[in-house]
Amino acid sequence: MTSTDITSPRVLVVEDDPELQAMLVALLSDDGYRVEAASDGHRGLHLGLTRSYDVLLLDRRLPAIDGVDLLGRLRGRGVTTPVLMLSALANPSDRVEGLDAGAEDYLGKPFDVDELLARLRALRRRHLDTARSLPLGVGRLDLDARLVVTADDREDIRLSARECALLATLAGRPTQVHSRPDLLVIVFPEAGSEIVVDTYVHYLRRKLGRGIVATVRGRGYQLGSL
Repeated sequence: MTSTDITSPRVLVVEDDPELQAMLVALLSDDGYRVEAASDGHRGLHLGLTRSYDVLLLDRRLPAIDGVDLLGRLRGRGVTTPVLMLSALANPSDRVEGLDAGAEDYLGKPFDVDELLARLRALRRRHLDTARSLPLGVGRLDLDARLVVTADDREDIRLSARECALLATLAGRPTQVHSRPDLLVIVFPEAGSEIVVDTYVHYLRRKLGRGIVATVRGRGYQLGSL
C-alpha cells in the first residue's frame, strides 16, 4: 500500500453501495490518497461543506439527497472542488444533467479502474493549474513555495508544511468557521490532541500577526486579515 502523509491529496467518496465504497476506499488509498467516505447525501453534504478536499468522487444516485442535488448545493455554497460523478445512468441526458450541475467529469458504471484513476489525476492537474495561490486580503499564499507574499514592501514569509496546510485550509474557504476537530482531521491526521491546532494557530499569528487567524468563540477558527 502506498503511504500517505499531510501532502497526499484528499478525496471524498460519496457512494451508498457498501461493497463498491469499500473497493474505492482501498483503491484510492493504495494510489496515495487520503480518503474519507460517506454513504448518503446528507453525510456527503456535511463533509463537503465542512472539510477541504482535492477531489470529490460522487455517486449519481444516493439516499437522502440525490447526487445531482448534492452537487448543486455544494456549488451554491461556493465549494469549487473538482467532482467526478459516477453513475449507472450513462445515457447522454444523464451525463448532461450531471455536468450542468457542476461536475467536471462523468464516468459510467461499470468502469475500468485504471481509467478512473487517470480521470482523477487529470481533474487534479487541471484544478492545481489554477489553484496554487490563495488570496489573503492584501497578500497571497503561494502553496508551492510555502510563502506568504505581501502586497506591501514587507519581506515574504516562509511557512512550514503544517503551517502552510493550516493557512491553506482557512484561506480555501475564508468565510467558513472551521472547528478544532475538523482542523485536526484535515491538517494534523497523525496527532491525537486538538492542542496541536491551537499551537499552530499560535505559530501563524507569531509569523504573520495576530489578525491572520480569527477566533470564533465556541466554534473554532476563521481566516482573518493579513
